[in-house]
Amino acid sequence: MTTMESLIGLVNRIQRACTMLGDYGGGDNAFSSLWEALPSVAVVGGQSSGKSSVLESIVGRDFLPRGSGIVTRRPLVLQLHKTEQGSQEYAEFLHLPKRRFSDFSLVRKEIQDETDRITGKTKQISAVPIHLSIYSPYVVNLTLIDLPGLTKVAIEGQPESIVQDIENMVRTYVEKPNCIILAISPANQDIATSDAIKLAREVDPSGERTFGVLTKLDLMDKGTNALDVLEGRSYRLQHPWVGIVNRSQADINKNVDMIVARRKEREYFATSPDYSHLASKMGSEYLAKLLSQHLESVIRARIPSITSLINKSIEELEKEMDHLGRPIALDAGAQLYTILELCRAFDRIFKEHLDGGRPGGDRIYGVFDNQLPAALRKLPFDRHLSLQNVKRVVSEADGYQPHLIAPEQGYRRLIEGALNHFRGPAEASVDAVHFVLKELVRKSIGETQELKRFPTLQAEIAAASNEALEKFRDESKKTVIRLVDMESSYLTVDFFRRLPQEIEKIGNAANPATPAAPAVDRYAEGHFRRIGSNVSSYVNMVSETLRLTIPKAVVYCQVREAKQSLLNYFYTQIGKKEAKQLSQLLDEDPALMERRLQCAKRLELYKAARDEIDSVSWAR
Repeated sequence: MTTMESLIGLVNRIQRACTMLGDYGGGDNAFSSLWEALPSVAVVGGQSSGKSSVLESIVGRDFLPRGSGIVTRRPLVLQLHKTEQGSQEYAEFLHLPKRRFSDFSLVRKEIQDETDRITGKTKQISAVPIHLSIYSPYVVNLTLIDLPGLTKVAIEGQPESIVQDIENMVRTYVEKPNCIILAISPANQDIATSDAIKLAREVDPSGERTFGVLTKLDLMDKGTNALDVLEGRSYRLQHPWVGIVNRSQADINKNVDMIVARRKEREYFATSPDYSHLASKMGSEYLAKLLSQHLESVIRARIPSITSLINKSIEELEKEMDHLGRPIALDAGAQLYTILELCRAFDRIFKEHLDGGRPGGDRIYGVFDNQLPAALRKLPFDRHLSLQNVKRVVSEADGYQPHLIAPEQGYRRLIEGALNHFRGPAEASVDAVHFVLKELVRKSIGETQELKRFPTLQAEIAAASNEALEKFRDESKKTVIRLVDMESSYLTVDFFRRLPQEIEKIGNAANPATPAAPAVDRYAEGHFRRIGSNVSSYVNMVSETLRLTIPKAVVYCQVREAKQSLLNYFYTQIGKKEAKQLSQLLDEDPALMERRLQCAKRLELYKAARDEIDSVSWAR
């Protein structure tokens, strides 16, 4: 195979692989850009201009649907692959990748059926292309795109917009700077009215991308010829015009072999008094070679940009593969190791949230610095230590015999009743921190990129973490309630010892001449107000103590344990699981598995393409 054939064959393989992977045009990523960077040939012409016959002449096979009106109703991306001499010819459709067609009449039928599948049995058109590859020793490596024929009026069964719809579709192909335009015009019509030339002139005014093809030379009126066009006098292009003689309708009806038709075409030009001097540069065989040579020169010029795009694609794909993760090993030991590594990755992010490397841990401090003090301030001590309630509690504590000096039982009941109110804020602090920790678990699972591909393992880690947090919460509640109960179970003695001395000082200040006299009436309102004030002072002292100790208990029982042993029980359970159970934990989302498979195929394609381009470049 020559270097030229290698280059064009390489482009064909890349284009085919791109189409198989869905990377063909219309996108804004490096993959669709690569497709658009590869040159191809778009066949453009009016209806009944002979487009199908030109394509069949280049291929050397009769395989396209025929008829009147719009026959080509979907773009046909035709990739020709030259094979070794003596090898069998066959065709493959992208939508039927495992089926080879050696009977080309079945290819024609499949094109028609596939067109009808999208458009129905109407005259509607569709921009969804049909992809067909033909492998033959009698073709040159080319990618040709057969487009619906341009028309001027809508026929019955077609919308009025059909004229513009077809032109817009054709433009989407021919406007691309790497598209070579094969403009088909019938010789028996005035070239000035050619739809193909008109459109080509608009999108390629310099004519650098346009190849003019003149068909139906044998159907011109006697005494006339197309030399003015073929020799570039009527309309000059950068590339020479090529004349084609299609098979006659009689030949088509008789199923005349394309090889015979090619021979007849050569004989026509060789013996024609008008065109014999151009015979070596006329005919479908010459056209195929001309296009192939031009493609080679275009590809050579594009090699640096194509290589750059391929390298960019490889870089993007490798990043995506790293993001998606590599395939999981099948043995249980490797799977267990993978699960433990994923758990450690989650645990690391969770700790970063707590320690300040990521946001969220500061909310726990907010519970201690804002919520707990606010809750303590809102406790109903004013109601509990109201004059009426103090009188009631003290009187009930005295029973049938009033207290003699200080109402100790009344004090104890008032203090114990007040201290019971601390249970609510203490438990609320535990619950608030528990909620923050659960939220951090949820966020950490979501932020662990490695876990995203394993929804089952995510759910298991979340369940195990929340179960552990529940245990930590229960232990934390027991601890903070113990702190409250400890304050209730043993009152600070110094508080009581100060009370008689304070009463005595008050009495001495009122009556300095009679120090032994009673200072206050122990059953007056002032006495009960003083009791309430003393109890309030004690409760405030306890409140301040609990404000400092509850956070310590909560951090010790919940936050510290979450940092040290959140997944400890999960680890012990994982170690007991069998290979099948481990595989279930690593059961990936099918959509993600498919995405990784496609990504791996693309990566393999582009790396192979890069290697081939390098080898062909060095061989130049």
